[in-house]
Amino acid sequence: MRKNKSWLLALLVMLVLSTVLAACSSDGGDSGDSGDKSDPKILVFGRGGDSVSLDPAAVTDGESFKVTQNIFETLVNFGAQDTTINPGLAKEWEPSEDGLTYTFQLEEGIKFHDGTDFNAEAVVANFDRWANGSGEDFYYYSSMFGGYKEDEGHVIESVTAEGDYTVVFKLKRPQAPFLKNLAMSPFGIASPAAIEKSGDKFGDNPVGTGPFKFVEWKRNDSITIEKNEDYWVKDLPKLDRVVFRAIPDNSARLNALNAGEIDLADGVNPADGASVEGNADLQLFERPSMNVGYLGLTTTRPPFDKVEVRQAINHAIDKQAIVDAFFEGRAEVAKNPMPPVIGGYNDDIAGYDYDPAKAKELLAAAGLPDGFDMELWAMPVPRPYMPDGQKVAEVIQKNLSEVGINAEIVSFEWATYLEKARNGEADAFMLGWTGDNGDADNFLYVLLDQDNIGSNNYTYYSNDELHDILIEAQSEIDEDKRNELYAQAQEIIFADAPWVPLAHSTPLLAGKADLVNFLPHPTGSDKLGEVDFK
Repeated sequence: MRKNKSWLLALLVMLVLSTVLAACSSDGGDSGDSGDKSDPKILVFGRGGDSVSLDPAAVTDGESFKVTQNIFETLVNFGAQDTTINPGLAKEWEPSEDGLTYTFQLEEGIKFHDGTDFNAEAVVANFDRWANGSGEDFYYYSSMFGGYKEDEGHVIESVTAEGDYTVVFKLKRPQAPFLKNLAMSPFGIASPAAIEKSGDKFGDNPVGTGPFKFVEWKRNDSITIEKNEDYWVKDLPKLDRVVFRAIPDNSARLNALNAGEIDLADGVNPADGASVEGNADLQLFERPSMNVGYLGLTTTRPPFDKVEVRQAINHAIDKQAIVDAFFEGRAEVAKNPMPPVIGGYNDDIAGYDYDPAKAKELLAAAGLPDGFDMELWAMPVPRPYMPDGQKVAEVIQKNLSEVGINAEIVSFEWATYLEKARNGEADAFMLGWTGDNGDADNFLYVLLDQDNIGSNNYTYYSNDELHDILIEAQSEIDEDKRNELYAQAQEIIFADAPWVPLAHSTPLLAGKADLVNFLPHPTGSDKLGEVDFK
């Protein structure tokens, strides 16, 4: 009897062990590969604010482009960390000798995320959509191509399909930065079928050809994109999912990284750079500098319509103190509207020195010896060129008070801030620009030419002589001659003082130590297709 009981007990033990082993085997316990493959690779990217829209052609803000850069693709691409021109959806192109015709050969067999075909007709449909826009539709298209189809300055004469995979652009005049313009994030090619289906809601339901597909948008919280399993580039993307989380405060975002809540943090305070470098669990990234932070003065609003007042404000602000206090040696004082890394930068311009006495003299010359009251708009979100808009505004407020100008600091939610400033409602507003294509045209013409008033020229500054020079520079193919023209343009802008250029920064990001293949781009729009975890 005891023998039988022992035999039964042994049998029970064997059955239990068999069950446990089978369970382990089914979980991949004896195969490391199968265990790894079952875990999705998810990157949580912490950033300073929410996107405005996910229709790349309809926005101007960097937070929108951070996402759309990975959903949409352009005809040509920038280099991994520069603005050299490389193949994209177009595998090759040929410009005519006179610079008026560009013929693109497209990649074949590519599908949009909705399963429709990418082809020449899709490219034509996108450019037709943009060209037939109006003032508030596609700001970047208007800025980069001289307005819309019916505007006198519109550069593009026609875009036509010649067969399924050949697109021909004909220009009315040569445009030196034409290819660089096409590589910019706003000109990602979208599914014509999806645009027709979604109408003006396309920005909520984006459909491109990129390595990631749109999944979900929780306003002011997160945007989720997932791997495009049918992506046309082999073995990409490496990640299964990316979640963009909006965490407005830079310090809170870094805390979230330290707590393991996110994997990558944009907008690290310069003061925190050293602590990140000293943390073995983290790594610090420097974005190649190609930006400017500035205080814009709306030139159509009294008393900012007087050049002496604008010059006075330039002299009243201690820019070096701002750079020293908020950038921890990771920025330089700005004197021009574009950074020194851009071809055509005029280093001979001295800039406005900090001189409160001179500021008072200029105010008196403008008929305002006792100063005046104004509103000073402070940015509500940290940006690469402005890590703490509120605190910088407080320094500017104090500087202005010392010359008799009483500045009340106001702010708005980010999208509202941009819209109201674009509409010319601000006396003075803090803003900045990260270059889109590495060309002087993208700073001077886009931000300060009269063609772009109401789009990217928020100051409503207009100067006919400047306009003629900038259009000539656009059309000039000789780089030396272009640079001479841009040097002249900066002299005019300096004298008219529609801005107070503040700083050119080296933006910082921080990520987990096991994050690989992340290459911050100088444009601020990062491609995440190659990003992976060790």
